[in-house]
Amino acid sequence: MSTAVEPRQSGTPGKTIATIIAISAVASAFICWLVYFHVPADAAGARFRFLPAVNAALNALSTVALLFGFYYVKQHKLLAHRRAMLTAFFFSSIFLVSYLTNFALHGETKFNRLNPLWGFYWKLLLSHILLSVVALPIILITFFFSLTGRIPSHRRIARWTFPIWLYVSITGVIVYAMQAACH
Repeated sequence: MSTAVEPRQSGTPGKTIATIIAISAVASAFICWLVYFHVPADAAGARFRFLPAVNAALNALSTVALLFGFYYVKQHKLLAHRRAMLTAFFFSSIFLVSYLTNFALHGETKFNRLNPLWGFYWKLLLSHILLSVVALPIILITFFFSLTGRIPSHRRIARWTFPIWLYVSITGVIVYAMQAACH
């Protein structure tokens, strides 16, 4: 059974979107600093070495929720779609906290450049990183449109958000698997 969402529109969303983009840019700059310039607090220690596996699991759970959300929207089950997308957002948010904690403690995971998979790995990782920077604001904007009842705008941007978010979630799991197998 389909459940309609009550619209709660008021004015132009321009300022909100600009704020989302600004916050996303600051967050991306912070992540860049944390990954590439920050000295890890526990680089030599073994504490919390389980976090990359947790991160992969959270990405996998987000992927599953995204796929359910896509299925439900195609079935016009809007309440189930909304719940699935909020679940995907929850798992992605917990992932981000865990990811930042892992980098703050342990720093970057190195992949052996002599490994025959290096060429594939760095291209996959680069596409994952670049699209994750795009994913953050586009996901937040898509949620903003949905939660404020701007459904036509939500639909237009969700056509881009879904494949980008799905790609980032799936490639996060693949990157982890490659790092774990070759580490």
